[in-house]
Amino acid sequence: MAGDGTILETQGLTKEFRGFVAVRDVALRVRRGSVHALIGPNGAGKTTCFNLLTKFLQPTAGRIFFEGRDITGLRPAEVAKLGIVRSFQISAVFGHLTALENVRIALQRQRGESFDFWRSEKLLERWNGRARELLDAVGIGAFADVPAAELPYGRKRALELATTIALEPRLMLLDEPTAGMGREDVGRITALIREVAKGRTVLMVEHNLSVVADLCDTITVLVRGEILAEGDYARIAADPRVREAYIGSEEGRA
Repeated sequence: MAGDGTILETQGLTKEFRGFVAVRDVALRVRRGSVHALIGPNGAGKTTCFNLLTKFLQPTAGRIFFEGRDITGLRPAEVAKLGIVRSFQISAVFGHLTALENVRIALQRQRGESFDFWRSEKLLERWNGRARELLDAVGIGAFADVPAAELPYGRKRALELATTIALEPRLMLLDEPTAGMGREDVGRITALIREVAKGRTVLMVEHNLSVVADLCDTITVLVRGEILAEGDYARIAADPRVREAYIGSEEGRA
C-alpha cells in the first residue's frame, strides 16, 4: 500500500446511521504528495468521510490504512499523532490570543509540550522565531500581534493554515477551506494552499469548482455516499453523470 505511493487508502468504507447509509463501500486512494479533492452535492457523504478518516466516527464496515498501517481502530488523538491533521472544519484558533500566540501553541503541541499559559514568557519566546516564519509563509506576518478575533475572515483562515502547518502534518485534511470567502480571499487562500502543498499531501473537501480545478491532481466525486467517478478535472468535468449530479446542478443555480 504505502510502497506503491499511496499514503491513505480505504477499503469498503461504510457508515450507517439507524438504517441510513451515509457512506457506502468507499474505496479511496490518496497518492503521496498529491492534492486530492472530495466533491459532491450536499448530503453526498464528504464530511462523514472526513470524520471517519480522522476517527471522530467509527465505520460500520471497512478499513482505513495510513502509510500501510491499519488505523481503523485508533482514537482521534492517536491518528493525529501519526500526522493526519484536519483543519478548517471550524474556526481552529483562540480569538483572544494574538496570531503569534496561536501559532506558538500549535508549535508547543507538535513538540509534545504543555499548553500552560502561565509559563514564563521567556520560555515561550523560544518558539517566536518559527512562529513568525510560519506567519510570513501564509502572508500575515504583519498581523503577528493582532488578536485572532480581530482578523478579517480570509486572514483568520490563513492563520488556521499556519497553525496546521506548525503541527507538521504528513496528511492535511482541509474541510471547505474557501467557504464563505469573497473572490479576493479565495484567490489568496488558493495560492497559499498551492504553496504549502509542495512536499505535502492534501485531501480537501471543496465546493468551489474553480479552486478544485486549479489545485487538485485527483478528484473523487461522491453522490449519496458512493463514489460516482474519479480522475483529473478534465475527466470529471466531461463525465455526463457528474454534470447531472453535481456540476450541472451548480450551473443551474448560476
